[in-house]
Amino acid sequence: MHRTKQNGTVQMLPCEKYLQYGAEGMSDEELLAIIIRTGTEGKDALTLACHVLDLCGRDKGLLGLFHLTVRQLCQIEGIGKVKAVKLKAVAELSRRMAGARIAKDVCLNSPAAVADAYMERMRHLEQEVCITVYLDSADHRIEDRVLSKGSMNATVICAKEIFRQALLLNAASVILLHNHPSGNPAPSEDDIKTTKKLILAAEFMDVQLLDHIIIGDGRYYSLRKEGML
Repeated sequence: MHRTKQNGTVQMLPCEKYLQYGAEGMSDEELLAIIIRTGTEGKDALTLACHVLDLCGRDKGLLGLFHLTVRQLCQIEGIGKVKAVKLKAVAELSRRMAGARIAKDVCLNSPAAVADAYMERMRHLEQEVCITVYLDSADHRIEDRVLSKGSMNATVICAKEIFRQALLLNAASVILLHNHPSGNPAPSEDDIKTTKKLILAAEFMDVQLLDHIIIGDGRYYSLRKEGML
């Protein structure tokens, strides 16, 4: 189907454009319009999609969806709770799909490989989340576990659990990951203190602390790479 605009030009509807040309040739607005599906009086789905991106912030684009609430989306005239929830569900699905990329036996033999594997899963989180990644002797991932949510101060208390789990999994090494919601991956004083205490615990348990990597917004900081570990 097509629509005729007020100036007389004919425009292909997003769903039809998708079927004819595929997703690659579509704009963010057009893809969002497919999710929104219907408009309201005086505003079609494509116009509503433009308003959504404006609310996201044009500098952030689609990534801004991660930081908008259902309530904020509902402030757009024509976006009700159902449409807002659909948009938030799309953002969450994209985050989970990024996490699904991490195969169980993926080789994490460099800070870049670790950051690449976990960046999309962690860069949009609104609070600090700490994850431990357990590796075998060939640097293949055995599994990962969420260690804590919130301040890194709580992580030190869990050092015993980190290495107890490493022994249960017969892991040769552990990588510690956490995010900085500010987007700046530079380590804080607490991050460095926590790392030093975990190094001592790792030596005692005979399990190598391979790295402590901080995830920012599209950036990362490896304490091993920077000579702090």
